Amino acid sequence: MDTEAKHTERDRTSTPEAGDEEVRSRSARFPGRSTSRMSLRTAGLIGVACTVFVLLLSSFVMQPFQIPSSSMEPTLAVGDRVLVNKLAYGSGSGPERGDVIVFDGTGSFVQEGVAENPVSATVREGLAALGLAEPAETDFIKRVIGVGGDRVVCCDKGGRVEVNGVPVEERYLHPDGTASEVPFDIVVPDGTLWVMGDHRTASRDSRDHLGEPGGGMVPVDKVIGRADWIAWPVGRWTSLDSGAAFADVPQVPRTPGGGHG
Repeated sequence: MDTEAKHTERDRTSTPEAGDEEVRSRSARFPGRSTSRMSLRTAGLIGVACTVFVLLLSSFVMQPFQIPSSSMEPTLAVGDRVLVNKLAYGSGSGPERGDVIVFDGTGSFVQEGVAENPVSATVREGLAALGLAEPAETDFIKRVIGVGGDRVVCCDKGGRVEVNGVPVEERYLHPDGTASEVPFDIVVPDGTLWVMGDHRTASRDSRDHLGEPGGGMVPVDKVIGRADWIAWPVGRWTSLDSGAAFADVPQVPRTPGGGHG
């Protein structure tokens, strides 16, 4: 009887030991499996949170903008990513001469009614907001040459643009071109801007729309923001500030309307 009792006691204790061996065996075969699952889940949540944060930041504060053409060379090269400050023109302030701006050209540079496929537009806008795709065909980046009330003329005897009678030394211009091969003499209406690319022979800007409705002027309320920095590639990381070229241009009283000279 004592022997049988001992066998029974031994059998009861052997069962959990076998279970422990099986658990240890599984743990040895799949080390850190549960930890990996948690890590992947956590990484996914962090990735989604970061993407949402970047999209919100891009929508309301600072948006990456990929340069699609050579119209702003040498200041901006094809493929550069600039950071567009969407808070630059708050509290009644507006674009100033020399600012590099991004704007919606619908109604000024692009005819109304030109629409992109809604699905592809949504995908492209999301990628563009992250700086991973070119902007919409209706979005442009140019330099402000004249603001409301300014008289902008090209060219003087030295081949320079004049703003309010003062020649502007545009040191940012592409060395292969001139200030403009197209002569013009315009007065910028209040609430609008006269904009041009730095590579004048490769830029379709205000000059190309002189004979169209709006006369090539960009409404201030169509401005998306001011390009303040080249963020990518790293070797070109720098700020954008060329307002010094217009330092000697006098302000003129704003007049309602305005027209071509």
